[in-house]
Amino acid sequence: MSYGFRRAVAADAPLIDGWLRLPHVAEWWGPEARFDPGKLADARQDVRIVTLAGREIGYMQDYDPHGWEGHPFAWLPPGARGVDQFIGPADMLGLGHGPRFIAQRLAALFAAGAPAIGTDPHPDNARAIAAYRKAGFAVAGPPADSPWGRYLPMVALRPGPAA
Repeated sequence: MSYGFRRAVAADAPLIDGWLRLPHVAEWWGPEARFDPGKLADARQDVRIVTLAGREIGYMQDYDPHGWEGHPFAWLPPGARGVDQFIGPADMLGLGHGPRFIAQRLAALFAAGAPAIGTDPHPDNARAIAAYRKAGFAVAGPPADSPWGRYLPMVALRPGPAA
């Protein structure tokens, strides 16, 4: 199963905002979360719409954690990326799409040279933590707080050459 990751455009704002209002997304992203189309022009971020067989099924962004003063993943090496994602349509939940599309995107980021990738699910979000583990992340420290909220630091490292 192969997923597409098309670059988001300003016209996607209503789609992303609609997903952000769904109960399974709003529970973790916050009921007031709205998509800022200004993110699309921010060189620190790469915002994507995840597709499967032509259907838009999710949101995924990667970003430079060194681009924000005091970012929780600033300790990662230069070239590292951070990721955030969610599945939009509720009928796509629980089918294994999250771990699969996350792993596929991680492979692309590693192939592009990222030495490490961080993510920051809420410590109570067992579904996200399990998906990230299946995709190759490991817990990298205790739960903590940041300007973006409470999080569990998780990191995936670029695979080395086979021995």
